[in-house]
Amino acid sequence: MATRPTFSSKAAWAALGVESGEETDEEVVDETPASQPESASESTAKPSKSALKKQKALARADKRQQEKLARAAAKAQAAAAAKAGTDDAKLPLQPVAQTQPAPQLEQIQRAVVEPANVEDPEKLFVKELVPDASEPAAAKRANGSAHSTEANGSASHSLAAEPEIAPFPLPPVYRSPPAAETKPPAPTTSEKEPLARRNDIENPPEQKRQQQQPPSEDVEKAKKKSSFLTRTLWTFIMIGGFITLLLLGHVYMIMLVMLCQTLVYREVTALFSLKRKDVGEGSARGRDPWSKTLNWYFFAVTNYFLYGESIIYYFKHVVFSNAQLTPFATNHRFVSFTLYLIGFVGFVLSLKRGYLKQQFGLFCWVHMTLLLIVVSSHFIVNNILEGLIWFWVPASLVICNDVFAYVWGITLGRTPLIKLSPKKTVEGFVGAFFSTIIFGLLWGTYFMRFDYMICPMSDLGVTAWSGLLHCTPNPVFVWRDWQMPAPLSVFLSTFLGHQVTTIPYAPYQFHLLVMSCFASLVAPFGGFFASGFKRAFDIKDFGHSIPGHGGMTDRMDCQFLMGVFTYVYYSSLIRDNHVTVGSILQTIVSGLTLTEQLELMADLKRYLESQGVTVHL
Repeated sequence: MATRPTFSSKAAWAALGVESGEETDEEVVDETPASQPESASESTAKPSKSALKKQKALARADKRQQEKLARAAAKAQAAAAAKAGTDDAKLPLQPVAQTQPAPQLEQIQRAVVEPANVEDPEKLFVKELVPDASEPAAAKRANGSAHSTEANGSASHSLAAEPEIAPFPLPPVYRSPPAAETKPPAPTTSEKEPLARRNDIENPPEQKRQQQQPPSEDVEKAKKKSSFLTRTLWTFIMIGGFITLLLLGHVYMIMLVMLCQTLVYREVTALFSLKRKDVGEGSARGRDPWSKTLNWYFFAVTNYFLYGESIIYYFKHVVFSNAQLTPFATNHRFVSFTLYLIGFVGFVLSLKRGYLKQQFGLFCWVHMTLLLIVVSSHFIVNNILEGLIWFWVPASLVICNDVFAYVWGITLGRTPLIKLSPKKTVEGFVGAFFSTIIFGLLWGTYFMRFDYMICPMSDLGVTAWSGLLHCTPNPVFVWRDWQMPAPLSVFLSTFLGHQVTTIPYAPYQFHLLVMSCFASLVAPFGGFFASGFKRAFDIKDFGHSIPGHGGMTDRMDCQFLMGVFTYVYYSSLIRDNHVTVGSILQTIVSGLTLTEQLELMADLKRYLESQGVTVHL
């Protein structure tokens, strides 16, 4: 005799008419969940944490769906019962389960049949399993047909009483048609087939395969060509703008350097995003509100100090001859240090828990950026004030080396130069070296003929067309003759057909060789340094301010190193140090009292009158 399930009463079980050795579909359904976990745990390995999380999520979703369907079915049943009256037996069950696939129906059926989800199993399933106790065979056939329909993928079942609907009376079992008469759901096939045919018409299989294939070589060549044209176009635009600002005067070149410095500082400091670890990146509350303010405050104070020093040094005759500007000049360094202390105190006061490590990291980051960028820009501005040629020619050498390295690299490049920059090749590096030396000698020799290029700045209103800038040239720009040895003179005279004994040269040409070698051999390492920087932060470019070239930092990485070298080289080996009116005036104003200054003026007047010069005071 088959055992009675735990969810049914004795009377209900007897009414089913189950003989000894027989098992109904309900018994199979009820026994399966109890036996599966044991066999699964014995035969298979322990699932991973991610798999358990997914299973739990799916179970929660199924439970929510079941509860939703149960509530909808109960509301529909209650509304239909209230409208139709007392004849609940004729009310058809809403085929809610038609929207569920067969595997989910089995899960819902197991969840409904389990005693843990039913408050009173004996009262809940007696009406459903035994609609009429006098016809047990019909009920058995109905149950068998329902189970066979579910096995074939039908959208109906006989035990689809939804959980937790005790307050409402349960309807009788929904009798599905026999398995032979069951047909697959027509709407699903009728909706999918036209879509599939339409997709095949719009996108044939061959076209789909072509779309899935990687881009061909023609597409890659087109992209490279477009990139090359964009890069070349903007290269000429930058060179043209550079030359235009050069002709407009020293002030415009200084403004250009300050603009580039500001953009580079913004791009580099933006790499250090100050956020808390426990706050998402998109939350504004995760940022320190004072970090950006302090960044730009230190930037402004550093520029005030450095460019103030340059103005005082190169415009002494203007600053110290003006009573309003004299306090600024004499107390400039003390004022600059006071401003820095204000920023330092503000930084300490802005320290907060949760930001401490990031804030101190940003503090170090900002000072490193100020040292490498703002100080380098200060030296470049000093080169402009010493003479445009000390800025124009070194910058041109770096640009030339970059262009020739690119040209030689794409034509002959085969051997990688350095891992930090995979596109750099040995052939491009060597070809750019010789090309830059030849270009530097010709380029520098041409521009050393103009006073506008070699004279230090003395008037802010000077342009290339004004013709007002004149000076005694530095000795390195004066042409000289080199006396050749006799054997070399005889050889050249015979070879050229006329007498040759001397060769004209200018010392500046030897300095051009040194600067060309530096621009070709050392300055590129500024670019390699920037490449390593980008690899460290996993970025391709520092920005997108220049189409085809990336950000401003990608173009100025070598220029900063070249500018610092030029300033140190010029101030150590080339600058002609002599006494100027500005230096004497600085000594008088800062070192003599008012009485001593009047005495000096009287003595100077007597001296000039003794020389026959009339002085009117």
